[in-house]
Order: sequence, then structure tokens, then C-alpha cells
Amino acid sequence: GAMVTDRVLTVTSDPHPSGAGVLHVSGELDQHTAPRLREALEALPIESGVVIDLAELTYCDSSGITVLAQTQQRALAEHGFLSLVGLNPDLMNLFRIIGLDEVFTFHSTVDSAIRRLRAT
Repeated sequence: GAMVTDRVLTVTSDPHPSGAGVLHVSGELDQHTAPRLREALEALPIESGVVIDLAELTYCDSSGITVLAQTQQRALAEHGFLSLVGLNPDLMNLFRIIGLDEVFTFHSTVDSAIRRLRAT
């Protein structure tokens, strides 16, 4: 039969020459896959800056948002920097509805996020 790949989340770490950690996240972020993202984020040096590229995220539920919010809290606590990149309009709208659009720093590209990071 046809192979069914459900609930697939791919997290690719792509260290930037500036020292910042860049994570490319694609697929579905839900309660089943959120722990994978959390693990990947915990491995990154938040004080050097972390950029999460969500351009290829097809689905995100509250557990995914919780992981992102916890990472933002960690960034603030450890004087680090977190930037979210490439959010589609649906996802941006979701952040706005739950009032988190004020909490995160958003950029359209990884490069602009890194430039902002290096300016701080």
C-alpha cells in the first residue's frame, strides 16, 4: 500500500559563521513532534543567538507554540536572543490571536535576523 508519513517534523541545525544557531523546521509541529524541536533548541547556545526558520512549517499547534515560548523565556533569562523567521500568514495570525506577536522577534529572512542579532 501507499506509504503514509504522518506527523513528520524535520529539524535541521545550520550553524551560522557569526556563532548564532539556525534551525530550519519543516513539517508538522504538534504534541508528538514538539519534543524533537525542544531537544534541538536546548542544544543551541541561546546566548549567541538562535534563529528559527519556520518557512516550511505546515502545521503548528499549542504544544509547538509552548516550546517556542519557553525558548523565548530562556533567551530573556540568559540574555540571549531568539528570532523567528519566515512565518506564513496563518501562523502569524495564530500568534496574534493568542497575543504572542508582541513576545517574539520576527524577521522575513535568516540573513536579516542575523544582521539584527549582530547589531545588538
